[in-house]
Amino acid sequence: MARAKPAAKKIRLIKARKQNRRVPVWVIAKTNRKVRSHPKQHSWRRSKLRK
Repeated sequence: MARAKPAAKKIRLIKARKQNRRVPVWVIAKTNRKVRSHPKQHSWRRSKLRK
């Protein structure tokens, strides 16, 4: 990827990085393990971000 990135792309990458967290433990406990996986979580190797 280019070293000089457009500002808009940088903001999108930062947002995706913040979203890439696991579901909090209290949410899993509150929903009796119905919500276990995060829908917006991605692995940098397996799935790429949409542009």
